[in-house]
Amino acid sequence: MSGGRRRKLRLSKIYSFACCKASFEGDHHSQIGGKGYSRVVFCNEPDSFVEDGVKNFADNSVRSTKYTLATFFPKSLFEQFRRAANFYFLVTGTLAFTKLAPYTAVSAILPLIIVIGATMVKEGIEDLCRKKQDIEVNNRRVKVHKADGIFEYTAWKNVRVGNIVKVEKDEFFPADLLLLSSSYDDAVCYVETMNLDGETNLKLKQGLEVTSSLQEDLHFLNFKATVKCEDPNANLYSFVGSMDFEEKNNALSPQQLLLRDSKLRNTDYIFGAVIFTGHDTKVIQNSTDPPSKRSRIEKKMDRVIYFLFCILFLMAFVGSIFFGIATKDDFQNGLMKRWYLTPDDSTVFFDPKRPAAAALFHCLTALMLYGFFIPISLYVSIEIVKVLQSIFINQDIHMYYREADKPARARTSNLNEELGQVDTILSDKTGTLTCNSMEFIKCSIAGVAYGRGATEVEKAMDRRKGSPSIHEHDIESEADNIRGSLDKRALIKGFNFADERITNGNWVNEPHADVIQKFFRLLVVCHTAIPEVDEETGNVSYEAESPDEAAFVIAARELGFEFYKRGQTSLLTYELDPVSCKKVERKYKLLNCLEFNSSRKRMSVIVEDEEGKILLLCKGADSIMFERLAKNGREFEEKTMEHVHEYADAGLRTLILAYRELDAEEYKEFDNKFSMAKNLVSADQDILIEEVSEKIEKNLILLGATAVEDKLQDGVPECIDKLARAGIKIWVLTGDKMETAINIGFACSLLRQGMKQIIIHLDSPEIQALEKDGDKMAIAKASRQSVLLQISDGAAQLTAYRGSSHQAFALIIDGKSLAYALEDNMKNMFLELAIRCASVICCRSSPKQKAMVTRLVKSGARKTTLAIGDGANDVGMLQEADIGVGISGVEGMQLCLVILQLHNSGIWNGYFWCMDIGVTGGSHL
Repeated sequence: MSGGRRRKLRLSKIYSFACCKASFEGDHHSQIGGKGYSRVVFCNEPDSFVEDGVKNFADNSVRSTKYTLATFFPKSLFEQFRRAANFYFLVTGTLAFTKLAPYTAVSAILPLIIVIGATMVKEGIEDLCRKKQDIEVNNRRVKVHKADGIFEYTAWKNVRVGNIVKVEKDEFFPADLLLLSSSYDDAVCYVETMNLDGETNLKLKQGLEVTSSLQEDLHFLNFKATVKCEDPNANLYSFVGSMDFEEKNNALSPQQLLLRDSKLRNTDYIFGAVIFTGHDTKVIQNSTDPPSKRSRIEKKMDRVIYFLFCILFLMAFVGSIFFGIATKDDFQNGLMKRWYLTPDDSTVFFDPKRPAAAALFHCLTALMLYGFFIPISLYVSIEIVKVLQSIFINQDIHMYYREADKPARARTSNLNEELGQVDTILSDKTGTLTCNSMEFIKCSIAGVAYGRGATEVEKAMDRRKGSPSIHEHDIESEADNIRGSLDKRALIKGFNFADERITNGNWVNEPHADVIQKFFRLLVVCHTAIPEVDEETGNVSYEAESPDEAAFVIAARELGFEFYKRGQTSLLTYELDPVSCKKVERKYKLLNCLEFNSSRKRMSVIVEDEEGKILLLCKGADSIMFERLAKNGREFEEKTMEHVHEYADAGLRTLILAYRELDAEEYKEFDNKFSMAKNLVSADQDILIEEVSEKIEKNLILLGATAVEDKLQDGVPECIDKLARAGIKIWVLTGDKMETAINIGFACSLLRQGMKQIIIHLDSPEIQALEKDGDKMAIAKASRQSVLLQISDGAAQLTAYRGSSHQAFALIIDGKSLAYALEDNMKNMFLELAIRCASVICCRSSPKQKAMVTRLVKSGARKTTLAIGDGANDVGMLQEADIGVGISGVEGMQLCLVILQLHNSGIWNGYFWCMDIGVTGGSHL
């Protein structure tokens, strides 16, 4: 899509459900100017801060290093002398300069200097690598308004609060910006927050209407505005402020804030005013001072040193007692028994008149003389081994990902030895065990199941049954039929569908061809994707907010329904005409879009076709959609539900597709109410919009269901099987529903044949009845009791099978139950049950719950824990673990870099690896 075409497209029409104006009512805007809301920014006047005596804000350079030139020696020396042996040799080295020393001072100090120096050099080199990364980030370039409407490239570190910057497509935001305008007329832009929350789905941001017309460089020649907002804080998802522009006060919300390290996508450019810079930005505010971490081996070695020192001191003390006694009796009848010590020439060391002092000094001498008992070279050996281990990790061919040409990278070597002590692995699922790359693989249309492909879960189910895989035979047969066509074209990302009844236009011969046509027409129209046309090749790609949505549009295109252009209020498609069997152009007038969110669990579009029919097209979760069907729209309900359950058992994500035709009067009434709700400036705006949408999304006619697969990473089942056989416990923490998580567990060998499952959930009829009544206190009490009873029952099962060494158990718990299981009076019981199980799956768990579970395992079991994740949304879990492994791959590399930055800035308190997604499948994890 060209820039000119973009500027004619007002995306606020497409996202009419989500784009809402900020309101001064019912929020924190009344606190602006008070404590915590005192920041004042003069846009396009950065010099005004100094002239007017306003606070001189932080510059935009960031530092993620552990040391500076001023702090390197004191901090590094402190780290070195925390080691007991080093401190001992420091003391003995100091004493070596006295007459007590039985050897020269150089022989005592030189080894210590070499050991300490080598370790400090290693620390310095690792910190220098971080410094280079900081320099690279701080010297990134962005266009900044200088004067007279001219924008010039400036290094990020020179960006100041109040500057107007121009960020272009696929560039990162250099600071926290207030969105003023974009290449779209209504100041809308797409933002990828992968570096912040790990999600590749695009987020929509929209500037204020009063600044949306500032689309050219020269428009900022005389631009002036004053922003009053909250002070710097760590909350990524809140922003309170107001902007005085053209003598009007406009409320600001998080919808206008673009966070540092987010990327501009699917938008030619944006103009923004710098609000927070450097360490005031929200992503850096989330970091803390780097903790000083030490491995368990190093701590244990200190305890060994203490033990050796006790023996050493005992030897010196006993020897000194005998020396004192002998010194006291040295003169006998005027003769010196130990004449060779010449006690007559000694002032104190061998003075028979002062035996106590002689014994004390002898003790100090003995401590130095027996110093070889403390192995100073041990620390040198360990440091050398750590460095060599890091080199071996980086060069290990088994951890090299050929497709991306990326090796594993051990970013630091401080905790290498912990990798051999891992007792429990806690892993994210999506993007870690699975690829987070959705593929359209099956569908159910008019009660008929289409799609002959087999999922990883189905193959695993066949293997569990101990029979040859029927699905694999089907795949081989199908592959023979279509291999010729596959050789002629490249594999299509997001599309893994094979069924001769549907492909190549054969659907026109199916009994319900009209329903199939409506099904794919819904897929090609009901979405918010934007087509991108390659001007050289003419190929169309799609920018979508989720991989699921992109897979649907691609599948529709491959099956004869191509979406190729979006206008201001229209959609243009090429559709296969069942009569002429040729592609014809269709135009749909876009009237409204009711966007998907977590509470609605569905999205709808209302369009008018070329025949003047007004259609409501809806897709959503089965739990929501089936109850909205009309009496005459349930013809295929039974078969579709059966297929949906089969797809869920196969580990697929499903959506129900339905539609209805609206008459003109009904739509007019809805549109009036919807427009009123959308334009209402009130804290209840979202609720009113949802109520209006609720009334129109009913009496639907069922068309069918889609099924997409999030495929497993290569080699994951084999890797998990090897880890389990090694006695390492594996926990999977996922946001998926329980059925999908269980099936993925079987597919990746986390759950095995013959393994008994202990399932803890809150889906009992009693609790569901209480939820309908809405009594929160009663629900919480009953839920707590239910979880406690289920944990007790699970523990009883384990006790009953205690004598059977061949019986393995798996614990599966949902997010609601987990919230109660992690309470103080119950978490120890839950942990005791969990650590006795071979595998644990926590379903529907939030990021906070992931972190709490990891902390519980680490502190309660007192075993080494390793957490694996693919993005910054897993930071909570990874920072709680002893060891953190970051997966880098198609979408995770930037996340690894940001996690590294958090690690260096202190959010990370565990060891960090950055490796490629293929590595999880290897045996060298």
